[in-house]
Amino acid sequence: MTDQLSKVFAALADPTRRDMVARLTRADATVNDLAAPYDVSLQAVSKHLKVLEEAGLVSRTREAQRRPVHLEAEVFDLMTKWIERYRRQAEERFSRLDSVLAAMDTDNATQQQEGTAS
Repeated sequence: MTDQLSKVFAALADPTRRDMVARLTRADATVNDLAAPYDVSLQAVSKHLKVLEEAGLVSRTREAQRRPVHLEAEVFDLMTKWIERYRRQAEERFSRLDSVLAAMDTDNATQQQEGTAS
């Protein structure tokens, strides 16, 4: 599981591949469709797609003469679960820190009042 997760994050480290994934969220596309906005060769786009495919983010099917690229959304569930676990842990740490800071503020206010009362 972690191995696939590493491949996914590595694949998404490249801004061109992230953009391709974002575009595939709207609809399947051919290599030509995906290459259109970039000033790179079809071979370069195919290499990007190969990385995305090896990470399990996309798959290719055959429809007559077309070979559309399809986004495999289930992989995002794996990423989301991993991120969510650490987000919850971070929120718990921040909550504990907020409690400590609130207690310190209360202690400081009490000390100031006691100092003023003398």
